[in-house]
Amino acid sequence: MIDIIPMQERSPRILGAGLPESAVGAFLEDLDSLRLDAGDGASLGDDSRRVGRVCRQGRDLLARLPAKSRRNTQERTAGHALVHLLADAAWRFFRVYRKPIYDTLTSAGALRLDDLAWKAAELLPDIMPTRAELDLESRSMQMDKDGLEIHQGLFFGQMLSDRDIGGHLCAAMLSPTPQAVERLPEFQRAGRLDLGTVKLEAKGETGYLTLHNTRTLNAEDDESLGAQEIACDLILLHPELRMGVLRGAPVDHPKYNGRRVFSAGINLTRIYQGKQSYLFYLTREMGFLNKIYRGLGTATPVLELHPEEPEQTLEKPWLAVVDSFAIGGGCQLLLVVDYVIAESGAYFSLPARKEGIIPGCANLRLPRFMGERLAREAIMFDRTFQVESPEARTLVNEIAPRERLDEAMEACVANAVGSGMVSAGGNRKAIRIQTEPLDTFRQYMSTYACEQAFCHLSEQLVHNLERHWNARERRL
Repeated sequence: MIDIIPMQERSPRILGAGLPESAVGAFLEDLDSLRLDAGDGASLGDDSRRVGRVCRQGRDLLARLPAKSRRNTQERTAGHALVHLLADAAWRFFRVYRKPIYDTLTSAGALRLDDLAWKAAELLPDIMPTRAELDLESRSMQMDKDGLEIHQGLFFGQMLSDRDIGGHLCAAMLSPTPQAVERLPEFQRAGRLDLGTVKLEAKGETGYLTLHNTRTLNAEDDESLGAQEIACDLILLHPELRMGVLRGAPVDHPKYNGRRVFSAGINLTRIYQGKQSYLFYLTREMGFLNKIYRGLGTATPVLELHPEEPEQTLEKPWLAVVDSFAIGGGCQLLLVVDYVIAESGAYFSLPARKEGIIPGCANLRLPRFMGERLAREAIMFDRTFQVESPEARTLVNEIAPRERLDEAMEACVANAVGSGMVSAGGNRKAIRIQTEPLDTFRQYMSTYACEQAFCHLSEQLVHNLERHWNARERRL
């Protein structure tokens, strides 16, 4: 969250680091002169220039400080104050102008979240980071970042807090990716696709999505996420497939060599080394995972929203087969599928506290499965669940020994597709009315967008990764 710096403490906190008094004075004077209360398109250009100038001044002052990890106490205090003063100005600006900003950006049609971020950077220079600026910043370790991506989190937090804008953005993220539409004929013809970190295969009436980031225990990162969403789209778009199966591939790891692993969650080494984007968190929840949970929306550029009407989504049931473990993001996947088969001896965990981030939409969904008390224990106190335990059975439908896992999977698929799937989509929609209407998801994502941005750029995240993950010694 934004730390509000009291007016009387702004100058002392910043000047305590030895920054030039004239530059600090000019920055604070321009900051205090901001009057963001119009909110119409006519004022957007003028106010965006004023806020952009303040952001530029603040970043110039940050650039005068040593790298974040090498700052002394006074320099850390000044850096923190500057980051949060800029965040507060950007937050107030986005609150006032979110509608004219969004209308301007989407005048030619709906945009995916990442496209919206880059177009916003063109419209709002210095307020929103550009792709080039973030590419440059990614050369720094996470511990040395001052938080350009925080403004992306504030931007999307404000957009998602508006029911109409947020609903439109959620719907846009349910549209099939252009890459999936382009490769659908190839998938239909060949029956399989190699997407690098994902292998995709059609067998009979079922699509098999195999996580194949084997060197990192099928961990998630920016590259694998794109492949996962394309594969999900292809299973949903394929007219002859009636359900999807998620499973992890055999991995290259001394402890699990040759064994299948479901997923180790987000690649923590990439986070520590500054290579993992903030947009990953939002794109994953609103794209890949929400498509498994809700299906595909329209592919047309102009979205007609009727939030009080039944959802018009193309969806199919999903089975997850858990070999070895489902950690973090892997566990989150189990909350959006329809059936889970787990290997005997497998376990689940959501080590969000030890990582220092919010575990996707698990805070929204996990309490529905096991109750809020156990969900809090899992998320905030690092509770691990062995699949044979009564608590874990709230997430698992079947348990099978390793040698019979394929048999259990095939039996589940045969039972599902053999009984006819006409009502599958309708039943999924009907369940969601009670469990998670789209507007509930939108509201959650508004909070998640803001809070995750600060978590992603926090010093505590770096300390946690060094303490619990031995991050200093790991290499990509």
